[in-house]
Amino acid sequence: MTNDFLSRRHNGIGPKDEETMLRKIGVSSLDELIDKTIPSNIRLKEPLYLPKPMTEYEFAQHIAQLASKNKLYTTYIGMGWYGTITPAVIQRNVFENPVWYTSYTPYQTEVSQGRLEALMNFQTAISDLTGMPLANCSLLDEATAAAEAVTMMYALRSRQQQKDGANVVFVDESIFPQTLAVMTTRAIPQGMVLRTGKYNEAELTSDIFACVLQYPNANGNVEDYRTFVEQAHTAGCKVAVAADILSLALLTPPGEWGADIVFGSTQRLGTPMFYGGPSAAYFATRDEYKRNMPGRIIGWSKDKYGKLCYRMALQTREQHIKREKATSNICTAQALLATMAGFYAVYHGQEGIRAIATRIHSIAVFLEKSLSKLGYTQKNSVYFDTLRFSLPESTSAQQIRTIALSKEVNLRYFDNGDVGMSIDETTDIAAINTLLAIFAIAAGVEAPQTTDVTEACTLPQTFRRQSPYLTHEVFCRYHTETEMMRYIKRLDRKDISLAHSMISLGSCTMKLNAAAEMLPLSRPEFMNLHPLVPEDQAQGYHELIHNLCEELKIITGFAGVSLQPNSGAAGEYTGLRVIRAYLESIGQGHRNKILIPASAHGTNPASAVQAGFTTVTCACDDHGNVDMTDLRIKAEENKDSLAALMITYPSTHGIFETEIVEICKIIHACGAQVYMDGANMNAQVGLTNPGFIGADVCHLNLHKTFASPHGGGGPGVGPICVAAHLVPFLPGHVLFGNATNEVSAAPFGSAGILPITYGYIRMMGTEGLTRATRTAILNANYLAACLQNTYGIVYRGAQGFVGHEMILECRKVHEETGISENDIAKRLMDYGYHAPTLSFPVHGTLMIEPTESESLAELDNFVDVMLHIWEEIQEVKEGRADKTDNVLLNAPHPEYEVVSDQWEHSYTRQKAAYPTEAVRENKFWINVARVDNTLGDRKLLPTRYGKFE
Repeated sequence: MTNDFLSRRHNGIGPKDEETMLRKIGVSSLDELIDKTIPSNIRLKEPLYLPKPMTEYEFAQHIAQLASKNKLYTTYIGMGWYGTITPAVIQRNVFENPVWYTSYTPYQTEVSQGRLEALMNFQTAISDLTGMPLANCSLLDEATAAAEAVTMMYALRSRQQQKDGANVVFVDESIFPQTLAVMTTRAIPQGMVLRTGKYNEAELTSDIFACVLQYPNANGNVEDYRTFVEQAHTAGCKVAVAADILSLALLTPPGEWGADIVFGSTQRLGTPMFYGGPSAAYFATRDEYKRNMPGRIIGWSKDKYGKLCYRMALQTREQHIKREKATSNICTAQALLATMAGFYAVYHGQEGIRAIATRIHSIAVFLEKSLSKLGYTQKNSVYFDTLRFSLPESTSAQQIRTIALSKEVNLRYFDNGDVGMSIDETTDIAAINTLLAIFAIAAGVEAPQTTDVTEACTLPQTFRRQSPYLTHEVFCRYHTETEMMRYIKRLDRKDISLAHSMISLGSCTMKLNAAAEMLPLSRPEFMNLHPLVPEDQAQGYHELIHNLCEELKIITGFAGVSLQPNSGAAGEYTGLRVIRAYLESIGQGHRNKILIPASAHGTNPASAVQAGFTTVTCACDDHGNVDMTDLRIKAEENKDSLAALMITYPSTHGIFETEIVEICKIIHACGAQVYMDGANMNAQVGLTNPGFIGADVCHLNLHKTFASPHGGGGPGVGPICVAAHLVPFLPGHVLFGNATNEVSAAPFGSAGILPITYGYIRMMGTEGLTRATRTAILNANYLAACLQNTYGIVYRGAQGFVGHEMILECRKVHEETGISENDIAKRLMDYGYHAPTLSFPVHGTLMIEPTESESLAELDNFVDVMLHIWEEIQEVKEGRADKTDNVLLNAPHPEYEVVSDQWEHSYTRQKAAYPTEAVRENKFWINVARVDNTLGDRKLLPTRYGKFE
């Protein structure tokens, strides 16, 4: 039986299309093209042995069966994950809307104004709630945000501290254990030491440069840190605070009592728990630290006509530019989840957020008083939502656990026998009465009942927040569903996504995120599961995770998998930490250098430095390949200290290097490991794999090769796959008894989006995945053939073909006409297209990756557009268009300019706005003209309150 998903749905090219394309390319068959593109010595000898592919209907039944194996108990475990209510208007119009989940990171400002505004809302809400002047637009999770805070404070040490070698971070012992574990993973290779203890007993010696606190702490207690922070600052220490974002609606924010950095999770602002993720971390700090801050920052700027607009600011800090000197290796963040959290703040506003927080606290107060009457002793003197009880002598934690489980309730059980609970937004009267019954039965008394909870507050005045927040108009207007729906729609109309047209970004693989793969994410059984529930309540997730890991092993040719890294860059870092742990285990821990080709992603050198290594750059030859002579010389020079080679295959230049097997042999002969960056794995699946080629570890970008959406800049998942000798060093989790190399807060990272990749593999199967790879290579070579006689292709493989992507030559255009690759990118917006990858990995070029999902009609339309732009370039070159006033230099042309009463350009409005009939039939109207990037960097305004003077 034909697999409908394979034959008609995912791959955009049919048999007749293929014939047309092959003729244009100049080969007789797709087999011939593949043979001439991929070296024969790395081709798999047998097909992948994957399960029989499912139809969409069969997968829907299968995933429903898995979901039914997850048991949705009422859970009060807390510890960083809490029940929350996602407003239906946000779930329906953002989370389930492909305009939001298929858009790209907003590097192209003019076609990203909607998501930039949404992220500005997020930053403003975080800045308001934390009391800090500057927030970024999300990090990965709370634990990795803590690690970023520690790294940032290390970089901010005073000259004297650096001279004295101050390398100790004091961490209050009442921090979430998973946060401490991830900070430890990050600190060790960078030469930092974490020292834990009670904050009010700490001696701030001269070797301590920073302190980390939890607010409220892991036990649920709200501590008064004011005096400690003053002492820390006197001692020259900076202070980072992990703060529960919802509690800050009632508690005095850390920014008002001296914190230098405030970070945490925004999961409880309307994002489901998803068995641990994804959800957006937040990170806020002082304005003077903006150039050291990790992650992306949204700021204000103006377009060429003075219209206020948004943009990503201070991009020169980012890893793709600074490489080994970057402040962080962060690449993908959590833009989609940050957008949801920002909309949650908009929808509820100050009054709504305060009401939710007040209700949670009031329920906690009611339960404390009620359970105290039953003989239980509350141990937190000041709390927001979390209670910790010691038990009467006649009652045991096991007894309570048994009763609770019989009523389908999960509580938190402490090692010393205490029992705790964290109240959340979903706790209602029925849940309160169930809790009362559990503790009453355990105490052997009649269970009290209630029909209502009176608003109450036990917070001492010194802890109560006095300052306002969420006062900007955007947080005051959209509190009805009608207004909120229209606001969301107004923003999504400003963004180009895959719902509009092909996004041809090289290396970023903007492929179909099929609806059949996305639907399971909205199932409550996958959305609302706490990551620390007993394993028998998560059997559906565990079966899915097991199956997915087995399939990824087969696809990559490796022996082990960890799904814990929650981005591609995190995967790079994790793979390097695994290599380090392995080398240390065999007495080779002195190996501290990573060899990286000059063409590598900027995350590679940044990740290497984060993992405690020194980078050595290897040159590339004129054809884009690794320079084998330079590689041999660098490998030999560093053979005694070489830990690994990081290499992307096919290369970032879009070609399959013929010497890849020899490269692996050279590195192994030095006693080092081969790390294969999996960014371009979508050109390998079914045809070759890292294990067969000879690598030791690779990471996979599930948001690239395996169909998870980009979400406007995240979420991502970056699992690593490793050879057998590295399996013992894969990440563990502290709450499961093994904190080795822990890299994210949750045991399985962003488990909530794993059903997407699982569905992709299960519905595609061996034939479909292989076909996808072959089609991606076909599409790329078709575009190369169509554009080679105009723009030209920078690099080709040994037999004259490109891989799954190509680099379009634009440097000569600039030399002859003054038209830059950036001008071409902006002009593409007038035609309804997002730009290809700009000036990476070669400055002055455009990198294009058409993927396998696009139809021939869409490819031909894109070619037609590129050729129209080429003709516009020739008009400038030949003097038929003004060299300073032409459609390219002035692009994009926003709607307000085109319809203006005044038109002073030397070309017509029609040429600007409707250059082809296809554009007239499907016009994407741009909201702003070309944006002034440097203005926004000179005066960074990162909240809704900012105004240019």
